Amino acid sequence: MRNISVVAIVLVAIITIAGCQRSDDAGQADGSQPIAIAMVTDVGGVNDQSFNQSAWEGMQMSRDQLGVRISYAESGQGSDYGPNLETMYDAGNELIWGIGFLMADAIRTAAVSNPSQKYAIIDFAWQDTPNNLLGVVFQAEQPSFLVGYIAGKMTESGIVGFVGGISGDVIDQFDYGFHAGVAYANPSARVLRQYADSFTDAARGKSIASQMFLEGADIVFAAAGSVGDGVIEAAKEQGRWAIGVDRDQNYLAPEHVLTSAMKRVDMAIFNVAEGLVDGEWPGGTTKVLGLVDGAVGIAPSSDKHVPTALLAEVRELEQQIIAGSVRVPFNRATFADYGYGN
Repeated sequence: MRNISVVAIVLVAIITIAGCQRSDDAGQADGSQPIAIAMVTDVGGVNDQSFNQSAWEGMQMSRDQLGVRISYAESGQGSDYGPNLETMYDAGNELIWGIGFLMADAIRTAAVSNPSQKYAIIDFAWQDTPNNLLGVVFQAEQPSFLVGYIAGKMTESGIVGFVGGISGDVIDQFDYGFHAGVAYANPSARVLRQYADSFTDAARGKSIASQMFLEGADIVFAAAGSVGDGVIEAAKEQGRWAIGVDRDQNYLAPEHVLTSAMKRVDMAIFNVAEGLVDGEWPGGTTKVLGLVDGAVGIAPSSDKHVPTALLAEVRELEQQIIAGSVRVPFNRATFADYGYGN
């Protein structure tokens, strides 16, 4: 009985140590050790229905198609970033991803402390990036402009809404891109704007969107991580439209998600893994991904609710943006320069 008790205690200890860390291994046919890649989530967690989940899907594609070994650690709060990065470093991963701009300070500190370890981050760039660190950013203003154009064309009330997560350069891209798209399509339309100061508070998102619907908005776009789940729930309850973000979110409310502004974090994660397998490492640089790369755009499910003629206009706009004949603002200053309003 005593031996059984000792075994039980050891098992409990192992489970406790594992905590929020998850590993999915892919064995190599020749028995060699696969490349190990890990990611540390932002506070939204790996099942946030948004960019963290998209990142994990990219990791899973890397495992399935490239044979790499993958794992993740979830961050419940900002203070978890550093310890989670250290855990993944101690685990011997060749590449460690930080998902989200909130991790910028923590991952740069880790990169400077461990110069032989490869790191990469989604949604942040530096002017002086360490050689062992890669930044990946998206021109998120581009798909936001396109869904704004759709909202401007399809609003019946002339009022639409934008719900942001935490204010900063990344969410500015969604915010001002959306505002510009609405104005480009419908100069008389009004955009209600409010920030949740969170990427996780779905109840806050639902409250904000519900108020916007009460004020006459019939379409609300959220760029706010899991906060957007609440926006979609409010749209379902009130029979209005929500616009998803990062992934094709139509599945969350098939009759109430009009379209989604997609940011292919999964593709970026996979492409970097593919390069790593091929012996390529663009450390010390920043990858900038947009429409021209197929890394952003509107969701495939858009054809469920957006009229065919309007989708044709959107495709034309995509080509004009790629060609540079339509330039999309990405922050307050560029938005003001374009004369779209405030």
